[in-house]
Amino acid sequence: MHIAEGFLPPAQAAAWTAAAAPFVIHGVYSLTRAVRADPEAKLLLGASGAFCFVLSALKIPSVTGSSSHPTGVGLGAVLFRPPVMAALGTVTLLFQALLLAHGGLTTLGANVFSMAVVGPWAGYAAYRLVRALASRLPEQTSLGAGVFAAAFTASLSTYTITSLQLALAFPDAAGGVAGAFVKFATIFSITQIPLSVVEGLVTVVIVRLLSTVGRDQLLRLGVLRGRTADGDGGTGGADASDTAGRPQEPTIDRTPDGEATA
Repeated sequence: MHIAEGFLPPAQAAAWTAAAAPFVIHGVYSLTRAVRADPEAKLLLGASGAFCFVLSALKIPSVTGSSSHPTGVGLGAVLFRPPVMAALGTVTLLFQALLLAHGGLTTLGANVFSMAVVGPWAGYAAYRLVRALASRLPEQTSLGAGVFAAAFTASLSTYTITSLQLALAFPDAAGGVAGAFVKFATIFSITQIPLSVVEGLVTVVIVRLLSTVGRDQLLRLGVLRGRTADGDGGTGGADASDTAGRPQEPTIDRTPDGEATA
């Protein structure tokens, strides 16, 4: 997905940078607010960024001037929402361009727009939709289905935008932009669909682990819904039906002299 340095015409590279800039600025603001509101989330934020960095660095040769790889943005989008992932994704892509020669500085805006903007938003929309449709299922089943949809959709949507970016830069002689888009998307799909499935499964495993070892954190983030031990909705305290109909015991107050009053 990372479009190589100098591979886009300067005007298009500048246009994609301008399109991505407002999302990145808002993402930095959202990231700052998230850390101030919940300082304990720093570790999970760092883990989300590291997950994105590692997965998106596993490149497989694909279209000339680009590559196929997982994106890792679905996890952060589910945990912290898409604006935060715009900031984390930009840092990831910048470090990869500088340290790994993966992507480039002139194409950074285009890569950010596809992987750190469109990917997280598309993935989060899929997550919310699946969670709503599966709301009557057990919590772990609903969560797993939503997380898989988020990671899978974020990965594929990223490559859909990359195909469009390359098609705009290199239109087909016969089919124009549409023809080039079909060609790029078809080539990407050979490797990206299986990679997206694998990424979805890996992300589900990670969230399942987090729901065990970091349940309180996921509850604060709104990823997990409050449940009782038997899986019913609630806060985990005594069931209201257990106290319904019980006679209320009188409250005993005592006067300064020690006499009991009802």
